[in-house]
Amino acid sequence: MARLDRRRRAGRDGVNGERPKPPVADPAPAASRVRASFAKQAFMQLLGAELSHVAPGECDITLSYRTDLVQQHGFLHAGVSAAIADSACGYAALSLMPADAAVLSIEYKVNMLAPAAGARFVARGRVLRSGRTITVVRGTVHALTDDGESTQVLELQGTMMAVQGRGLAD
Repeated sequence: MARLDRRRRAGRDGVNGERPKPPVADPAPAASRVRASFAKQAFMQLLGAELSHVAPGECDITLSYRTDLVQQHGFLHAGVSAAIADSACGYAALSLMPADAAVLSIEYKVNMLAPAAGARFVARGRVLRSGRTITVVRGTVHALTDDGESTQVLELQGTMMAVQGRGLAD
């Protein structure tokens, strides 16, 4: 009996010890909010990056190859790859946050897996676990050739923070 009481106090429903699932929200307002915030990002505009997919917990950003974004060997600069992955992950996290929350990256680690050679690059941000304040994300960047071949060039593991009541808005 005491075990069941502890579950109830911990917010569990007592059925297999699982927490009740929150109601599924309409994804349209979140996607709209992500698109509006992305439009305000001057750095993404400078890079020529575009939102290509937004869904709850997911965001893809596409970037075309440009010679002014490469390093000395002609590959897309790692800083550019990391930036689009970071933004894709941040917006994936934002898509699940309350309407009054802003998102900030608080940590990420990047592995470069291959030279970033391609005609286009797609950064995919995905939420692994979303909490009230902290969201854990995974990001990838794939280089795409004109022939449609895809090579993963970057892997990102990161943490995003929901910021509320501090004068920030997305």
